[in-house]
This record gives sequence, structure tokens and C-alpha cells, in this order.
Amino acid sequence: MAPFKLLFLLSILAIQSCKTHTNKINGVSFVASRQPIDQTHTRPVVNLGANYVAVMPFGFIKDLSLPNVKYNMENQWYGEKGEGVVQYITELNKQQLNIMLKPQLWVGHGQFTGYIKMANEANWKIFEESYSKFILEYARLASKMNVKVFCIGTELEDFINNRPDYWFKLIKEIKGIYKGKLTYAANWDEFNRTPFWSELDFIGIDAYFPVSSSKTPTVAECILGWEKHKRYILKVQKANKKPVLFTEYGYRSVDYTGREPWLSDRSLNQVNFEAQTNATKALFSVFWHENWFAGGFIWKWFHNHDTSGGDNDSRFTPQNKPVEAIIRKHYRVYE
Repeated sequence: MAPFKLLFLLSILAIQSCKTHTNKINGVSFVASRQPIDQTHTRPVVNLGANYVAVMPFGFIKDLSLPNVKYNMENQWYGEKGEGVVQYITELNKQQLNIMLKPQLWVGHGQFTGYIKMANEANWKIFEESYSKFILEYARLASKMNVKVFCIGTELEDFINNRPDYWFKLIKEIKGIYKGKLTYAANWDEFNRTPFWSELDFIGIDAYFPVSSSKTPTVAECILGWEKHKRYILKVQKANKKPVLFTEYGYRSVDYTGREPWLSDRSLNQVNFEAQTNATKALFSVFWHENWFAGGFIWKWFHNHDTSGGDNDSRFTPQNKPVEAIIRKHYRVYE
């Protein structure tokens, strides 16, 4: 082969290699609101450098052992219902933003969905039928609106552990309706026991792994804290030969943010932007360059950007905080 031809081939391979590293899902978890959205709500997402948005309708159950999923109710917020989902997706698509449709359950009094467990077989059957109706309706909507990714559930470990056959059947039903990519949002301490990754396109993880017990962790501390978690993630990834997607990731702008990142306790309110920024930098450093890592969705992004987050906010949103610039810079490298 002539030297110039070899040089040209090596250049092409280098470009292709770069693309495999940089073509990521750079997403935000878009919080449902009481109202329709428009360009004033979607442009800040584009300005962040995001290329994907998770749209999240909700179904409700009153208690962990009560089997009826209620959804599209009159008293639900606009963005939590089917009509709102359609309007949100339409407006976000106008900005060339791709969608992950992620229907979720909310249990009364904010109880953890991973503990949903029916008391008897009769209630399990009712719950399965009710959940199927809920999730398949949104699968049909995802198909109709050409949504890129559909998430079949979020943090439902006890439901899955107790009824694995149901989930394999449900996935088959969804595939008969929806032809896009599928994932499930497993909690960070659940994903290694989820039995059906081989049936999906992404290993989905809500990535609230503990990475540091420091009040203000350094980037280096958080990178070190990721080591054992990354080994487990990679083990599951290799066993199933599927890319990993962080269906949720993020840190609160609060002291000790890396200690128990899943906590939303409002009594934790000491604002600490450095902790949030350092933990986020570490997560990007550990994962975004990996070929087996598909990307993720920051938790969480509100429609009213100008009045969200800010100097006194200790919650998860990166909006109007130093970490927003970190995410923007990073997303634009990996677009």
C-alpha cells in the first residue's frame, strides 16, 4: 500500500475512533410542570449542549401494597399526563432534541417504589394488569411519536424479584408495539440483580452510588470512590454485552453530596456548590470516555430555567449554578 494511502486510512480510522468516544447521550431529566411548554422552556436545554431529554409521565398508587395504578387523572399536572407528554415531545423535537420516554410510578407519601410488593396472588394479578395498561399505553405513544428510547420502569426491584416471568412477558408485548431502543432504570444497588438486561438495548442505572464521605469531596476522592462501583458495572456490562446508560445521574449542591447521593431530605440544606461540581466532574471523568458507556440524563431540569436553582438552592438541579457550566462544556465535547 502506498504511504499516502496508508496515512489516509489511518486518518479515517482515527476519526472513527474519536466518534465512538464522543457520540454520547447527553441528556436532561425534564420535570413535568403544570403548563404547556414553548421555545422559552426548550432553548435552555439546547444551550446546555444536551441532545436528549427524558420526558416523565406519572402513574400513582396509594400504598406499597395497593394494586391499582391511576394515571391521566384530572388533578394531575399537565406534563404528567398523556396530552402533556405529546405537547412536550412536539416542542422538544422542534429543537432537534431526541426523547427518552420514561413513565414512572409515584407511591403515596413518597414511599420508595423499590418496595412495592403485593400481599397475595390476587393483588399481584391486579397490579400486573394495571401496570401493563399504564406502560403499554405509553409504549404506543412512544411508537406514534417516533421516540428514540423507551424506559419500561424505574426502580421497581421488589416487583421484579417477585414477578420475573411477568417482566419477560411485558418486554415481549412492548416489542410488539414499539420498535425503538428499550431500557429499564434500575436503582444503583439493584442493577446487578436485574434479570432481563439481555432483552433490552441498554443497561439502565439510576447512578446514585456513594463515592465520598467528605463534606466537600475533591475530584480525586470521588474518582477513587467510583473504582469498585465501576468494576461491578463493567462486570454486568460484559456479561450482557449491552451498553450502560445512566438513566439518572447527578448530585445535590449540598454538604456531603457524595455520601448518600440519593437523599432528597429537605433537612439537608447547607449549600455547597464546590461539592456538587467536584462530584460531577469525577463522574464525567470516570465514564464518558468509555466506549461501552452510552451516556446519561442529569437529574433534574425544570422548564422555568430563569427561576430554577440559583445561589440558595441545595437541590439536585444544576440550573443557574457553577455545575451548569461544567455540564455544558462536557456535553459539547461529547455531542
